Amino acid sequence: MAAPATRRRRATISAVRSDEAAGEKGGLGGRTPNKLSCHRLQESLLSSASSFSNYRGILNWCVVMLVLSNTRLFLENLLRYGILVDPIQVVSLFLKDPYRWPAMCLVIVSNMFIMVALYTERQLAKGSFSEKLGLFIHCLNLSIVLVFPVATVLLLPSVTPVGGAFALSAYTIVLLKLYSYKDVNKWCRERDQVFVRNLRRSLSCPSAPSNGKQTVSYPGNLTVKDLYYFVFAPTLCYELNFPRSARIRLGFLLRRLFEMLLLTQLLVGLIQQWMVPVIRSSMKPFEEMDFSRMVEHLLRLAVPNHFIWLIFFYWFFHSSMNLVAELLRFGDREFYRDWWNSETVTYFWQNWNIPVHKWCLRHFYKPLLRRGLNKWLSQAAVFLLSAFFHEYLVSVPLRMFRLWAFMGMMAQLPLAWLVARFLRGNYGNAAVWMSLIIGQPIAVMMYVHDYYILNCGGDV
Repeated sequence: MAAPATRRRRATISAVRSDEAAGEKGGLGGRTPNKLSCHRLQESLLSSASSFSNYRGILNWCVVMLVLSNTRLFLENLLRYGILVDPIQVVSLFLKDPYRWPAMCLVIVSNMFIMVALYTERQLAKGSFSEKLGLFIHCLNLSIVLVFPVATVLLLPSVTPVGGAFALSAYTIVLLKLYSYKDVNKWCRERDQVFVRNLRRSLSCPSAPSNGKQTVSYPGNLTVKDLYYFVFAPTLCYELNFPRSARIRLGFLLRRLFEMLLLTQLLVGLIQQWMVPVIRSSMKPFEEMDFSRMVEHLLRLAVPNHFIWLIFFYWFFHSSMNLVAELLRFGDREFYRDWWNSETVTYFWQNWNIPVHKWCLRHFYKPLLRRGLNKWLSQAAVFLLSAFFHEYLVSVPLRMFRLWAFMGMMAQLPLAWLVARFLRGNYGNAAVWMSLIIGQPIAVMMYVHDYYILNCGGDV
């Protein structure tokens, strides 16, 4: 009797051990569940040590909550203010006198400075001008490009703030383009004609011109057609031979045009219906220095301001620039990178506006490094230049100088150091988003408050 009992006990122990092994091998998802063991070594899904990465449901939940909350805000806005959208009213932002277009006339005058740059380069190529004389003419021309629109906007009351911002933006683009044009042609002259073809490759982007067209060598590039192609091309960095696409895609072109028209109406509607009422209601707390209500209005302004900024980014850097690039068959369409994944402030500024970043890197940052400045001072100089142009494009059209944009841009330096030093990964990305969502409304409210006080005598 003892032997059969012993055999049965051994069989039971062997079955238990085989079940435990199957449970360890198959886990909770094994086909043969283990009745004695239901636990294994594992982390919670939301733990940082977990390898789980599928948060699609949470993302969908965030989108649903965002839509519901903003639908409530939209209905509350309609009930409180009614329908404020008036597309015809936008015309008054550009014109005071419907028979005069001072801002557009100012932009047309910029062609004179473009032709001066071309004439100077032709004379330098022929040897009629010395390098010192050519540099002097270029510096004088660029200085006038910088100062002339400022004097015009400040002296002509008929130039509205929006028209002035448009004109100064156009002149800033012309200034940066002509500076690049000057530099590249100078680099061509400094090389021997034997190395012109190699120079072209070193100055150009990695992709070569398409369609098998014959490449242009210096000084064959000094033509009106070549310069004006560069002036209208969606880039700030000049090349003798730009990469070109094979053809114009009509479907792609129409989609970008539709996006531009649709998003323009959406931007106007959001500004008139959502943003303007919040700004108007925030003036009284600013006058009374009621900090709690100031913070409340700041947070109310943050959401529409951020939406408008995101829509403008897509409208300008994707729809508009791709439309122009398609019309000109301009091949390099890298106008932005994945700035939304930025874990540092520096990464954001390097990737959200690629044309400006390439210009700063090519014509400002690297020349400073070659002159002996260290990396940190060169980066600070780039931020200083960017801060100057941010203030230039805001203060001059508003005809007041408060330096809010300048200080906001320079504040990016310590913010970049703090985020890079103390925050990593998702925390750094959250800090970048927070600076974008909160920082811009602060500057907007400061400028609007000062503009109302200056032009309305505090009667808001």
